[in-house]
Amino acid sequence: MRDFDLIDLSEKWILWILLARQKRMLLSQKVSTMTKIIKEMLPPDVRVARDTQDLLIDCCVEFINLVSSESNEVCSKEDRKTIAPEHVLKALQVLGFGEYIEDVYAAYEQHKLETMDPVRGGKCANVREMTEEEAAAEQQRMFAEARARMNGVAPTVSVTKPPEVDPCLEANS
Repeated sequence: MRDFDLIDLSEKWILWILLARQKRMLLSQKVSTMTKIIKEMLPPDVRVARDTQDLLIDCCVEFINLVSSESNEVCSKEDRKTIAPEHVLKALQVLGFGEYIEDVYAAYEQHKLETMDPVRGGKCANVREMTEEEAAAEQQRMFAEARARMNGVAPTVSVTKPPEVDPCLEANS
């Protein structure tokens, strides 16, 4: 073996080690996020075994990979390079998850409203931001709604949502 072959080999090993570390870090972030979601969706008196959590996480990751792959195929068939929300909706239909499309689309529309940039996409630039307390209350309300949808019952936590006020009207007063 020549000297440059050893250098190439060592560089490949270093690159492989770095990529493996990065993949482990990303996986641990996914695991911690999914563990948090699992705990939030269950009543406080219910415990979940570690192997059950791992199984649920593996199922979630596999489902995301499946939908992503099918979305990519739908996108490719349309000669597009960027997967759009409509590609994901079509992928859900193709995979046999058509009954969830309405809920997914509603969640997407809600996400668009919540993340809309008032300077670029909103009606006015003087939008009042939420305080930490308002944001925490809104988050708890949304968690309660999600739990209720998952369990198929009315929310047990009744958090009143403040009335919607048009920020443009509020700024002009």
